[in-house]
Amino acid sequence: MEIDFDKMDGLVPAVIQDADTKNVLMLGFMNREAYDKTIETGKVTFYSRTKKRLWTKGETSGNFLHVVSVKNDCDNDTLLIQVHPEGPVCHTGADTCWGETNKANPLVFLSELQDFIETRHKEMPEGSYTTSLFKDGINRMAQKVGEEALEAVIEAVNGTDERLIYEGSDMLYHLIVLLTSKGLRIEQLADELQSRHKPGWKKH
Repeated sequence: MEIDFDKMDGLVPAVIQDADTKNVLMLGFMNREAYDKTIETGKVTFYSRTKKRLWTKGETSGNFLHVVSVKNDCDNDTLLIQVHPEGPVCHTGADTCWGETNKANPLVFLSELQDFIETRHKEMPEGSYTTSLFKDGINRMAQKVGEEALEAVIEAVNGTDERLIYEGSDMLYHLIVLLTSKGLRIEQLADELQSRHKPGWKKH
């Protein structure tokens, strides 16, 4: 990887991002030696501009940043490092250096779930319920969406909130399976809803 350390007198900024939640955790600086040590050890190491030395995040607290991937930007002078953090990142005890809670947006899981279902569709492993749905065909998959939607309606009218969430989750799962069988993505539904939210949208 070509990194331009000359623009900032031997340093480049390194944006640290949680590989799972996608939240930005902190910003540090690296020189060539810090970068090389980061790659060698798999733990993020910075160059401390105040102490004038290398500093491995977590060397005193034990809250290491375990490297998942390293990317360079278009100008080769800023790094994006995705990590798995071990404990809070900020010296104040907060999850991030902006005082934010490092939690994933649960909606992101819908994309991950469809990725998993697409893998099932390609590999069709025996003994998988998802595989059985694909084998049953489009009519059965569509029928299952309808059945689960009806169960969600029943729970909404005469059931509990807990059961509504349960049945609604079943409905959403089967809808994603149906979308996958048609070569469509859950994100396309989100795009459609977003377009409807814009001023001037008109029903087709």
